[in-house]
Amino acid sequence: MGFESIDDMAIADVVVLNTCVVRQSAEDTATGLIGRLGKKMKGNSDRMIAVMGCMVGPQQTELKRRFPYVDVWARPQEYEPILKTAGLRHGLDLEGCINGVVPQFPNVASFIPIVHGCDKFCTFCIIPYRRGRENSRSTIEIVHEAEMLVARGVKDITLLGQNVDSYGHDLQPRVDLADLLEEVHEIDGLERLRFLTSHPNDMSVRILEAVRDLPKVCETINLPFQAGDDTVLANMRRGYTSGQYLDKIELTKKTIPDVHLTTDLIVGFSGETETQFGHSLDILRAVEFEKVHTSEYSYREGTFASRKMNDDIERAVKKARKTTVEELQNEIQAKNNAKLVGQTYTVLVEGRKRGRLHGRNRGDKLIYLSVPDGLGVPKAGETVSVEITGSSPWSLESELSQVQSRVKKEKVPVE
Repeated sequence: MGFESIDDMAIADVVVLNTCVVRQSAEDTATGLIGRLGKKMKGNSDRMIAVMGCMVGPQQTELKRRFPYVDVWARPQEYEPILKTAGLRHGLDLEGCINGVVPQFPNVASFIPIVHGCDKFCTFCIIPYRRGRENSRSTIEIVHEAEMLVARGVKDITLLGQNVDSYGHDLQPRVDLADLLEEVHEIDGLERLRFLTSHPNDMSVRILEAVRDLPKVCETINLPFQAGDDTVLANMRRGYTSGQYLDKIELTKKTIPDVHLTTDLIVGFSGETETQFGHSLDILRAVEFEKVHTSEYSYREGTFASRKMNDDIERAVKKARKTTVEELQNEIQAKNNAKLVGQTYTVLVEGRKRGRLHGRNRGDKLIYLSVPDGLGVPKAGETVSVEITGSSPWSLESELSQVQSRVKKEKVPVE
């Protein structure tokens, strides 16, 4: 439409704020920023504020009352209201504007949303009420986007969904995530393929076998358990017991012997006792995940838990439990990462972090690279072979041995 991107929102003609409200703190941050923007733009009719994302649900009456200076509210993936309002405000024609434009210079490792919304209705989660029911994108559309990303230098693609394993159940003819992995896998130039986030009830044998058998699909699976106690899991409406979760972990490890597992955990959910919290620690010790994303339970207005349950765990207790999880997990990660010193890995270089060259292996380990004299510094997008020289709970140190950008890596199928 003729607009140009600008870094300073204080002087921008159009500000689009994309919101996440998985946790209350995220929504509080968004509302605070909206308030500050409103004060800066007050009295200037040529400038506009648009708010989109998960903060914007089907009913916007209350939002419009609280923030009368916001010019347009748009739900996730609803771009047209923003384009139309900007066009009317500045006398521009929106004909020819399209959704889902692939970035001109994407990161080497990029993401593609494949299914929006969620049908699970966990008692603690606001997402189904804000993003709506599950809605899968067509396989053709996803593959085309992946092809465009690869043509622009992307080597590592992660397929995203609130519950990515349920992809395709609403499409005709019906397909599933394994079908999509097979299609994207065939794109020339793509080196690595991943997906997240999974739900234990929808992680099928067929999906696990696709991870095992397709060489480009990385052996990395995020499988949230959220709580280790059966009563807490029932109160969360997760749909499985701790025993059933551990059975799925055992099946995953049996199908993919070299799998790298990560998980999500909520501490301090309504009514969670110290004994029940201890059951979560038991699962962490039993599985020894590569990474654990831990969050304190956050009261969310509009969820089932907000209507029917008491947020009765003190904030100090929640923080203490989160600290306990982090300390245990740091011990697990430090022990397991130390075993990797001396091993050789193939690393996809992603760029520089804090001034240091870094990349990731197939197991999604963050690896910093040192380049010996006489070897050229690899560029983002190149594949290199490294030897691990040091470790911490959060990353690995390595020394570059050779660049092998065009060497194809094959996985040996498990008999």
